[in-house]
Amino acid sequence: MIPTKPTTPSQRLYSLDALRGFDMFWIAGGEEIFHVIAKNTGSPFWKALSDQFEHPEWNGFHFYDLIFPLFLFIAGVATPYSVGRELEKGTPRQRLLLRVVRRGLTLVLLGIIYNNGLKIHPLSEVRFCSVLGRIGLAYMFANIIYLYTKQRGQAIWFAGLLIGYWLLLSFTSAPGYHMGDLTMQGNFASYVDRSIIPGRLYLGIHDPEGLMSTIPAISTGLLGILAGQLLKNSPLSPGAKAGRLAVAGVISLALALLWNPILPINKNLWTSSFVLNVGGISLLLLAAFYYIIDVQGYKKWAFFFSVIGMNSILIYLSPHFINWKYMTDGFFFWVGQIIAAPWNALAMVFCFLAVKWVFLYILYKKKIFLRV
Repeated sequence: MIPTKPTTPSQRLYSLDALRGFDMFWIAGGEEIFHVIAKNTGSPFWKALSDQFEHPEWNGFHFYDLIFPLFLFIAGVATPYSVGRELEKGTPRQRLLLRVVRRGLTLVLLGIIYNNGLKIHPLSEVRFCSVLGRIGLAYMFANIIYLYTKQRGQAIWFAGLLIGYWLLLSFTSAPGYHMGDLTMQGNFASYVDRSIIPGRLYLGIHDPEGLMSTIPAISTGLLGILAGQLLKNSPLSPGAKAGRLAVAGVISLALALLWNPILPINKNLWTSSFVLNVGGISLLLLAAFYYIIDVQGYKKWAFFFSVIGMNSILIYLSPHFINWKYMTDGFFFWVGQIIAAPWNALAMVFCFLAVKWVFLYILYKKKIFLRV
């Protein structure tokens, strides 16, 4: 493989689009590859890999838990290159504040539509919490902090939110439960959510995208912002920046594991240890993608992911207005007929992914991107 010319600090981070696409690939259908292989082979090895693409019931961590926070982290990394660039141009903070708030609330609205469709439901049946809603709120507040504080202040906010949330969970509980109870029924965050959020929660008594657990999610966005500022503004060499990100990732993972016995790693509650755990992995992935793509200039291999990453919101929303299975069967049903069972199911997974990717590639070539 022949590397292309490495980017300069002022150029677009190709690695960021590729990493975003890598992230979205798994929820666009990529996880089914491992589920089908595990089912067909019965192999403990493939079963273990397949389990990594399922969420744990409560405490613990699987690879699939990384998808959501990695996207929020990437949105933070992009902030110094978008909002920061506007500040450098002299755009008033108030105008940028309005833009950030509009984008955040738009994502909240899209999340409600994603959950409930364009139908009128009784209020009791409406789910207001959503993945897009959390991204919108966490992105909005992280960017507000970015707009009105220096880098040191952002680091203080990052640590303060994590420590504050830890103390909140440790010294409170739902009524009738002992202080510091972290079960689904007894933790304080879920109790507050089911007390104040109208409509329905995803799990009845708990919502993994609830309001209270959005507080530490702001730190996930802030960690991305801090990483983005290192990449954009640091006088270090590009290689040294990648190394600094990798070291920070290892430290974050170590702190998460040290914190885990006291405050379990838990995506449902977005615990502070969870933030450090997924933050550490996100930093390591960013360091690897940045070093390989932007520093060394090996970009061609990442084009597949970049096409997905350039329209990430669109591909996330698309199942609500595109019947991907119908399209796949329309073009490739014959593939499933000529390949013997049970491996025809795996072939159809690849056909399913190919249909989605070609659709995104056409939009990419025509420069059609869904921006919020």
